Amino acid sequence: MIKNYFKTAWRNIWKSKGYSAINIIGLAIGMAVALLISLWIYDELSFDKYHENYDRIAQIGQRGTLNGETNTWPYLPLPLADELRNSYGSNFKYVTKSSFTESHVLKYDNKKIIDRGNYMEPQGPQMFTLKMREGNLQGLKDPNSILLSSSAAKVFFGNSDPVNKLMKIDNEHTVKVTGVYDDLPYNSTFAGVNFLLPWQLFVASNPWIKDEKNNWNGNYFQVYVQLVDNTNFNMVSSGIKNLLDNKVDKQKSKSEQELVLVPMSKWHLYQTFKNGVIAGGRMENVWLFGIIGLFVLLLACINFMNLSTARSEKRAKEIGIRKVVGSVRLQLIKQFFVESFLVTIIAFVVSLLLVQLVLPFFNSLADKKMAILWTSPLFLFASILFCVLTGLIAGSYPAFYLSSFQPIKVLKGTIRIGRYASIPRKI
Repeated sequence: MIKNYFKTAWRNIWKSKGYSAINIIGLAIGMAVALLISLWIYDELSFDKYHENYDRIAQIGQRGTLNGETNTWPYLPLPLADELRNSYGSNFKYVTKSSFTESHVLKYDNKKIIDRGNYMEPQGPQMFTLKMREGNLQGLKDPNSILLSSSAAKVFFGNSDPVNKLMKIDNEHTVKVTGVYDDLPYNSTFAGVNFLLPWQLFVASNPWIKDEKNNWNGNYFQVYVQLVDNTNFNMVSSGIKNLLDNKVDKQKSKSEQELVLVPMSKWHLYQTFKNGVIAGGRMENVWLFGIIGLFVLLLACINFMNLSTARSEKRAKEIGIRKVVGSVRLQLIKQFFVESFLVTIIAFVVSLLLVQLVLPFFNSLADKKMAILWTSPLFLFASILFCVLTGLIAGSYPAFYLSSFQPIKVLKGTIRIGRYASIPRKI
């Protein structure tokens, strides 16, 4: 029976090529827009999820009030990391000091480039779960070492093994390559960080840092932490909140300060602070574009309904005759839904081609590096669900409206076509 439904549906589509083409193209454009927006939303929601401990990692922030205005910033005093380890170590699996991302000159033989990277304590690569291609995650324990991203290693060493090769940093320090990690994805906070250097080298290269060892009023560094499994961000935040009270020289600081954990899950989508508290951010755009995508898809479905019901007069005699020879309304409803699903599947294939065609321009516009996830089971499941829901929505009104025609009125020519067919257009 289902096979016959598809045969009949295909005949109807093929018989009215112009009408079918308009219907398919209209639905395909709406589906392509919805797909592009879905890819953008997926990219936003998966930001930083490359890191396996995404839901346990946080950055220490400092909240302060100055002249009646409260702000939160990532700049912290150097002694803080050791204090967290010594006094609150049971809450943290890792506590890692880091410089801010800066550009440095990397040189090997006659090749020289300027690239971006961080100085970081040895446990940093483990905490951020870098995927190592060569070497291991312990590479920064050597005070004169460097970890390179795969793209940076490719520039200097091509396809040869870079481990244990010597390089120059800023034409001053000689370092040994101890590992190569996969490039971090574009939807990561650390995208574009193409090398990591040991914290000990940072201290050795900058004598002023030694003077900051006991200075609680100097805010020049970053601290990242990973919580142990049996605690949570709110509990740890409340525990360390007032840590600075007895450390900071109040006369020098000129502001009241407290510590707060900013979870990695908030870094990208909730980067807007108001009075020192997270107050929103890009998550508002995610909701906005999600609503726009649904609305565009709904418009495409209503356009499908309009085109289907606009042919009511042509389909009326067909329906009347089929009912006379024994077809029941449920069979006709199934037939119209099969037609709808078949058109939807064809439109979806066309929409994928459209998305593939415009994706490079969309990436440039949105500052993304998105791609269709052809091999992902999630994409396959989402595609099937997308087609089913679109087919149901687009085919529901034509199926129930067209199948309701009474055969006697149709064959006598007394049925009033169009009385309810204009409802989708009115909507």
